[in-house]
Amino acid sequence: MTTVRIRMPSGEVETVPYGTPVSRFTGELSKQDEQNTQAPVIAALIDNELVSLTYKLKFNASFAPVRLDSPLGIAAYKRSLCFLLTIAAREVFPERTLVIGHSLGDGYFYSFTDLEKVSDADLALLEARMRDLAARNLPIERTVISYTEAREYFEFHGQAATALLLEFRNENKIAVTRCGEFMDLAHSPLVPFTGVLDVFQLYRYGTGFVLRFPEKPGADRGDDGARFAPFQGSSQLYSVYHEYKNWGKVLGVASVGQLNRISAGKGVKDFIYVAEALHNKKIARIADSIYERGKSVKVILIAGPSSSGKTTFTKKLAIELTVHGYTPVMLSLDDYFVPREQTPRDADGNYDFEVLEAIDVELLNQHLLRLFQGEEVQIPVFDFKTGGRRESGKKLILPENGILLIEGIHGLNDRLTPRVPAASKFKVYVSALTQLNLDEHNRVSTTINRLIRRMVRDHQFRGHSALRTLTMWPSVRRGEDKNIFPFQDSADACFNSALDYELGVLKSIAEPLLHTVKPGAEPYHEALRLLSFLEYFIPIPVKYVPPASLLREFVGDSDFKY
Repeated sequence: MTTVRIRMPSGEVETVPYGTPVSRFTGELSKQDEQNTQAPVIAALIDNELVSLTYKLKFNASFAPVRLDSPLGIAAYKRSLCFLLTIAAREVFPERTLVIGHSLGDGYFYSFTDLEKVSDADLALLEARMRDLAARNLPIERTVISYTEAREYFEFHGQAATALLLEFRNENKIAVTRCGEFMDLAHSPLVPFTGVLDVFQLYRYGTGFVLRFPEKPGADRGDDGARFAPFQGSSQLYSVYHEYKNWGKVLGVASVGQLNRISAGKGVKDFIYVAEALHNKKIARIADSIYERGKSVKVILIAGPSSSGKTTFTKKLAIELTVHGYTPVMLSLDDYFVPREQTPRDADGNYDFEVLEAIDVELLNQHLLRLFQGEEVQIPVFDFKTGGRRESGKKLILPENGILLIEGIHGLNDRLTPRVPAASKFKVYVSALTQLNLDEHNRVSTTINRLIRRMVRDHQFRGHSALRTLTMWPSVRRGEDKNIFPFQDSADACFNSALDYELGVLKSIAEPLLHTVKPGAEPYHEALRLLSFLEYFIPIPVKYVPPASLLREFVGDSDFKY
């Protein structure tokens, strides 16, 4: 084959020499961009695979540009800013180790392992070097080097966690991203030049700082000060992450490579037992906090994003409350949906069951107040087939020492329970806030963790394909951004449902599901990203997961009934 045929977004087909880089098609687009002031093209989709502009075309395929202000472009911009910060830190503080942390506000939290606190002077030096690197418009290139060369480079430059990742890989060539003399493992495409990365902020926070991202990096190249609103951190989430990071240090597992060493040895069962014990201890502490509030607490409201393990958490919390002498009573918000004809619709005209208006808030509050006063109420049942609500005949009265537990996405929103006094409510936020990193510079996204959980659960218990889960996920995320995350700081307690070993368990179930997503499908690039991510984990047998583990909510065979 000396030529390949590439189908453009317009439907036209262009024939180009075999091995032509994708950037061949961005030249004309760049000229059009100058006239239309569109955001620059920073990557491409080749048969729905996300690739860099240096990718060489070697088969007949479709081409679609990825612009900087698109969802994929924004994600690439964030990854690229992290890459730029890592270079700047290496050059300014060669004797220090910069470590990426969790998502916080509109950015990522960072810290130096050898510093208790980052100073304003440190941040000024880092920012100056980042802006200098951006001004020089250096090329960022994806290439491959030998396995031996990669191991030697990362070990020599003190990137111990990166070198450890390769300890459990045996490919003869390793994909890396290079800028000047700096190299890092190539996980996903970055922007082609540092000059694009001119909008960011460094904000000192806690023991470290936050690298802040603009909402739309390709939309407006104006002054940075006008691009960023005052920083909105989360003291609750920061505290939770900090606690779990400390646990990770104590256990000696802060990166995937360290987890793999345990998984490959004989200590994985003991590690699982410790992880589960930490979970149970935290749930017990939350029950203690509720007990310490006294009899004023009548209802516990539990909320969190998709696949956080809220249902199992609620069941485990009920057990701990029983130890304190309570009689927990579950109340399902699903039974308080308004009739189908009253359900709001979304922008596409579909029923939107995730908005608060889909719930009969008035009836719910009437029932709650009557239950608190010792009265009997009849709980309705929502019929999802007919879209109507009917009388269940199920009567409920709150027993002595009874306490209600309500799990649902709106639990932290006081508009759900406007008639319930604040003193009578105890709100819990649940999310899978993994403390593991791939290495010093690349984090394990909590969103990826939850998505893999959901994909496995959807297949195991709902008969959904991986394609269906991946297709629905953007809509799920939009609902979380609107209905859950804005209220997370109002919680009285936070529970981190992540288990450091879980991705090793989920790997063996998720990988075959992801292989069913084919190149013609729009989410194919996401399936490839998840497969590439899971390759770094050594599998852990599902049979090692304790039957009462929260993880059983997703993999099955739980001691709890759902």
